[in-house]
Amino acid sequence: MTSDEQWMAQAVAEARKGIGLTSPNPPVGAVIVKNNIVLGKGWHQRAGEPHAERKAIEDASTSNGNDSMKGATIYVTLEPCSTTGRTPACTDGIREAGITRVCYGSVDPNPAHAGRADAILTNQGIKVDQIADTTDCDSLIRAFAKVQNTGLPWVTLKSAMSLDGHITRPTGEGQWLTSPESRTVVQRMRYESDAILTGGQTLRVDDPALTIRDTSLPNKPQPWRMVVTQGDKASLPPTAQLFTDTHADRTLVQENGDLTTARRTLVAKGCNSVLVEAGGTLMSAFLRAGLADEVALFYAPLITGTDISAFAPLPEDIPLADPTYTRIGNDILLRASILKTEN
Repeated sequence: MTSDEQWMAQAVAEARKGIGLTSPNPPVGAVIVKNNIVLGKGWHQRAGEPHAERKAIEDASTSNGNDSMKGATIYVTLEPCSTTGRTPACTDGIREAGITRVCYGSVDPNPAHAGRADAILTNQGIKVDQIADTTDCDSLIRAFAKVQNTGLPWVTLKSAMSLDGHITRPTGEGQWLTSPESRTVVQRMRYESDAILTGGQTLRVDDPALTIRDTSLPNKPQPWRMVVTQGDKASLPPTAQLFTDTHADRTLVQENGDLTTARRTLVAKGCNSVLVEAGGTLMSAFLRAGLADEVALFYAPLITGTDISAFAPLPEDIPLADPTYTRIGNDILLRASILKTEN
């Protein structure tokens, strides 16, 4: 790795601290370096709070003094913002700190910022470079980028199943297919999502809570919860947890099975990423319509022989790309991108 790549990797590590916390903004990280010494680090923690660049500048100033950044380089995973909104423009903060070089990762997909930082900073005498390999930086903002480009959120289909593709066990064998370790990973996935979407039938049969219950995770508001039903809200059980627990005000219902309106409603609530936890019918509806971006499939070392499948029959194969396989306890987690997605 070049030195630029090494420092950008540290900025990416900072940005990952914000996954699940920053919507409708993207997670961003920054590192300020001078003479191969890190002066300060920062990450965007919540929408409306200082951006990563200003957090890194604050850290450097506190640790090393205001003058320490003169002649330094700032590595930031996303092109610095150049407009003033709830927070001031980061391009101004960089100039005021005396930083003389900016190396960034992804171009900001927000049309209010995209491509503007280069000219603004260059005109102020600041050298600007973009890292050659933006893969990790682009991955950080993929949900934000989809919202900016399409007005629709990034959708991940999550399911747990036996090796023969079923999501239930025979009567009397218990509720869970996968290991406690896998269920801990699911808690992290919920934490990193802005909303969890399920179907009316799943609500009726399982009465899920769809909450973050892992107290070891940093505190954040519970994700929005949405129930998509083919009927109307009156057809759903009013005593379900989603309507009666302490987070009931974060439960939404989409009637008539309208997946487009459902997704746009969640974006309007500030959601960039949606985790779908549902039965085979709704999962397949997302796939048939090309509305999902990713799958996260937990495979348990069981052959159940039951008759409830993770996916309903599909008219054609759904190709996946860039698969990763992770062993979790005795289970295997497959994560992959879906090639046939809506533009």
